[in-house]
Amino acid sequence: MAQDHNKKSDRAAVRAAVDKFIASQPEKTFNYKQVAANIGLETPIQQRSVALYLAELAFDGTLIEVSPGKYKVPTDTLSATGTFVRLRNGKNSVITDEDGQTIFVAERNSLHALNGDRVKVTIAARVKGREPEAIVTEIIEEKDQTFIGTLRVEKTFASLSTDSKYLATDIIIPREKLRGGKTGDKAVVRITEWPDDTNYPIGEVVDILGKAGENNTEIHAILAEFGLPYRYPEAVEKAAAKIGPGITPEEVAKRIDMRDVTTFTIDPTDAKDFDDALSIRTLPNGNYEIGVHIADVTHYVRPDTIIDREAQQRATSVYLVDRVVPMLPEHLSNGICSLRPDEEKLTFSAIFEMDQKGKIVASRIGRTVIKSNRRFTYDEAQAVIETGKGDFAEEILTLDRLAKILRAERYENGSVEFDRAEVGFNIDEKGHPVSVYFKESKDANKLIEEFMLLANRTVATFIGQQRAKRKPKSFVYRVHDMPDPGKLTDLASLARNFGYKIKAQGSSKEVNRSINRMLTDLKGKGEENFLGTLAIRAMAKAIYTTQNIGHYGLGFDYYTHFTSPIRRYPDMMVHRLLERYLAGGRSVNLEKLEEQCKHSSDMEQLAANAERASIKYKQVEYMNDHLGEVFTGVISGVTEWGLYVEIDENKCEGLVPVRDLADDYYDFDEKNYTLVGRRGGNRYRLGDQVQVQVARCNLERKQLDFVLVDEKNPPRSLANLSAPAAPARRRKDSKKSGHQHSGKKKSSSKKSSKTSSKKKS
Repeated sequence: MAQDHNKKSDRAAVRAAVDKFIASQPEKTFNYKQVAANIGLETPIQQRSVALYLAELAFDGTLIEVSPGKYKVPTDTLSATGTFVRLRNGKNSVITDEDGQTIFVAERNSLHALNGDRVKVTIAARVKGREPEAIVTEIIEEKDQTFIGTLRVEKTFASLSTDSKYLATDIIIPREKLRGGKTGDKAVVRITEWPDDTNYPIGEVVDILGKAGENNTEIHAILAEFGLPYRYPEAVEKAAAKIGPGITPEEVAKRIDMRDVTTFTIDPTDAKDFDDALSIRTLPNGNYEIGVHIADVTHYVRPDTIIDREAQQRATSVYLVDRVVPMLPEHLSNGICSLRPDEEKLTFSAIFEMDQKGKIVASRIGRTVIKSNRRFTYDEAQAVIETGKGDFAEEILTLDRLAKILRAERYENGSVEFDRAEVGFNIDEKGHPVSVYFKESKDANKLIEEFMLLANRTVATFIGQQRAKRKPKSFVYRVHDMPDPGKLTDLASLARNFGYKIKAQGSSKEVNRSINRMLTDLKGKGEENFLGTLAIRAMAKAIYTTQNIGHYGLGFDYYTHFTSPIRRYPDMMVHRLLERYLAGGRSVNLEKLEEQCKHSSDMEQLAANAERASIKYKQVEYMNDHLGEVFTGVISGVTEWGLYVEIDENKCEGLVPVRDLADDYYDFDEKNYTLVGRRGGNRYRLGDQVQVQVARCNLERKQLDFVLVDEKNPPRSLANLSAPAAPARRRKDSKKSGHQHSGKKKSSSKKSSKTSSKKKS
């Protein structure tokens, strides 16, 4: 039996060596003697095994027999170009341009390509039962990228230790390339070279962010990690400082003068950039005239100026836990353009005539000049709605009543109603989080939201709707695609187990109505978190594009972003297009506009990632003050490497590593979002309520680890929390699984997760 096993191992080793040789011969022919000699096989029996294997590969079509006994790799699978994906765990790959296939690349065959580099590869011959493998032969285009980490300075050199998921090694930095950096400093480093014969890349310091652990340093590090700017260029600030209000009689004469109409803003307490205001007055016929007034940013920021180029590159303001990184210089965002009370301001407006029942009788779009009478916070406006008393109570109550009519109509027409609380932190003077609060959307928030939606929809419809057989002009749309059919089917199936009916097929209106009914019926029930989370995950991401497919989540055929030009570049694009088309201008270049849309969508995603990272950092920092404490929470994520739990009272989320589930071996049931114990049949499911103890906080990696607490597992002492629980006895058939804190991994419906003390946290 042992002899048979050894023979099989030898045979597999020979075949692997042959495969590697073939992959290194992209354009050459070879025979069995050449292959055998190259891989060190000399005996006639060994050479014969090579000859038979080559014949087998030719029979399968993996090789071509160009002449008797001579072989070559088929040219159609010979080489490809693609994007290199480098991962910290060594599972590098290339995503090919032609078919989007992901092919494994061993580190020895990577040419030290970095994540995102454009590469040329040869693809090794496919062997039955094995995944294909690629070899990088050329780095076509190096992606400009930097790494963030902590410096360690020695006598003759320095190094950067980084927790990047794209790089497993330290970066060596010559002392003359340190830019004054010292041990313990957080730095931004660029790799300058990576010699073929070394394991460590060489780099240079681009910027010193400050001492690791300090609030400003860590927030700047988060921005730098996602390639987002953390400083504003001085030249742009100087250019902005030269801009004045420019509200001259000549300018006012070109606009609709609404300075005498009751107008106010409603914004968060800490807001400084007021980019939207509402006006309301009663018309002689008894109807209401309601103006949605938006800061006229593009009047001040002209195309292709230094301010415009910077705004276009940033594409969005970034809202982090303790600060806003503005798209525009503060002189404009918080000053000239901000619709501050008792100041005349230039605006771009959508003006509606609505009757007493909330029906829109007429609308128009144009440039205006306004003067806000009052700046309300959301809390102040909410107090007026709840008590019926306060400044401009009649106007606010009327707008609230009309907004509720618009909202009810929107839901009736298929808009999805997701209403989830956002978490915020109260920060002390050093940036340390001292308490948690929830940003709840109340009637005052929904009032503003509804009229902004109305304005955005009206503008998009005005440009996008085809008239008199004329082709609609190029425009920027905010679109939201249909949900993933598979996820929607899974949601319907799981909801059925709880007695809820969701239509997985049919019109978007019918499907969304069924989701809304379920979300309403779920409130306060045990399955609320489970099914509510799955409903959100089934949805696609909204993006900017010139190709209008409608907005599925809102149930709108036409939708854009017009209402926030201070903080979103697509809104500035929309303002410019409106100005052009209202003046009778021709359609703009579609291809160039689409490029700008894609860039804005990409930057929006990066900003959202940075926002989540800043929240995660503050969560870990906050929970570090609560090590060892026990909290009640719900399972917010289930993976093969563990359970994510969100604490009820503060919404902080951490991981219960599967290695700490020491009572059993757990399989991951992906379809039902459940970990299932093999022996005891214990189940942990998305949405289940559990008790957890705060075990470990790693600020550097933004990782928060919990341990489960129940009757069998009482709370541990702080000393015992520092190490994982003792693992259950290892089974021979258990598969390896990694402990990861972020990212999604595709898997089969069931995966084995064993409790191993060797896993990294």
